[in-house]
Amino acid sequence: MGNIAITVYGAEQKCASCVNLPSAKETYEWLQAAIERKYDSEQINFTYVDIDETQNNPEYQAFTQKIIDEEYFYPLVVLNGEVVGEGNPKLKSIYHAIESNGLSPDK
Repeated sequence: MGNIAITVYGAEQKCASCVNLPSAKETYEWLQAAIERKYDSEQINFTYVDIDETQNNPEYQAFTQKIIDEEYFYPLVVLNGEVVGEGNPKLKSIYHAIESNGLSPDK
């Protein structure tokens, strides 16, 4: 089993439809805390990508451009290159994606 990469894309400024929701950075911190309580945190790598900053990583560039082009809402949650949540991501669907990638909850 390899490591799981969870990337959260967002910006300091909230999107217009997300005014009453936490910021992307707050969502990133909340997801990280919730996931690390349930799973072996050594198997999961978390990254926050600010869509307003220049990206050198091709995958980050591609997802950032799709958000800018309004194909996705932010915060956008990507697990091993696959979108698992956007706007107001649901923890249950993210847990399901983690387990589908071979990681079981800690006992």
